[in-house]
Amino acid sequence: MTPHHRAHHHRTTRRRLLAGAALATLGLPTARAQTFPSKPLRVIAAGPAGATADLIARLIADPLAKELGQTAIVEPKPGAAGAIAVNELMQAPRDGHTLLVAVNSLVSEIPHIVKLRIDMAKEIRPLAELARGGLVLVGHPSFPAKNLAELIAHVKANPGKVNVASYSAGTLSHVLGLLINQAAGIDLQHVGYKGSTPALADVMGNHVPLMFDGIGTSLPLIRGGKIKAFAVSTPKRSPVLPDVPTFSELGFPKLEALAWMGLWCTPDTPAAAQVRVREATLKVLATPAVRDRLLELGFDAGAARGVDEMVAGLKADYQRVGAVLQSVGFKPE
Repeated sequence: MTPHHRAHHHRTTRRRLLAGAALATLGLPTARAQTFPSKPLRVIAAGPAGATADLIARLIADPLAKELGQTAIVEPKPGAAGAIAVNELMQAPRDGHTLLVAVNSLVSEIPHIVKLRIDMAKEIRPLAELARGGLVLVGHPSFPAKNLAELIAHVKANPGKVNVASYSAGTLSHVLGLLINQAAGIDLQHVGYKGSTPALADVMGNHVPLMFDGIGTSLPLIRGGKIKAFAVSTPKRSPVLPDVPTFSELGFPKLEALAWMGLWCTPDTPAAAQVRVREATLKVLATPAVRDRLLELGFDAGAARGVDEMVAGLKADYQRVGAVLQSVGFKPE
């Protein structure tokens, strides 16, 4: 190497080091980010097999892994209102290769209702909103009401005798049952389940007559005539249930609500890994195939909100739900 070439080599090396230092100072991922992912992704779904988290995890896991140049395995983990799935995430290596798909209520609602040993808001961090959708009030086909007004009249005529299922205590499914009691002056009795699948099975078997369920999981059963729908919590009628009115148009605007399914990690996951997973996820969610499949399942693709915006929204929702529960004198289980 000539003196000229040596000087040029040193200048180039120095420029690279300075560029790397500048990126590190800005908190931006340096070339080390390229080492992620170095192994298959593990995607934990908070809920039983076949429930919403599992369906959405399976929809996004493969294209996400492909975008990152890896493969993925989805593991449904039901129980304890999502705490078992979160615990699984917390016990995994904090390197970005293990991710969680779970509903927003894990942070915004469940801590009010179930006494947890962990602080959800501090233990998990949203990376991206995957899907959003409303809930639908469904019932067994033999339930003696054709519409919401008749349903309310029937419950009033049978005080303390009509049960409503939720897919888990503390989720929006539970909170909407409390809100309709408050708004309509009725006394539906809450029955909590561990997931949508067993709850829907009991509605179809007429063991519990009513349920607030995600549109996605109820949709095939409504179409098949196994259950009937009374109203949806979306701001506008759902394109997949165009004949089912919204609670707002029926005079119950307080029951307007959306739930969203998110992709989460632990807050101490390396920043570079978080950035790569989030960017890859947003690319996957922008593809027509994924958006169309989400719509078929009864969901809109998630909004491309920033992480800080999602965290602030979760905090605001937590406070709003707390006020609702306090107003009905609800005590944690």
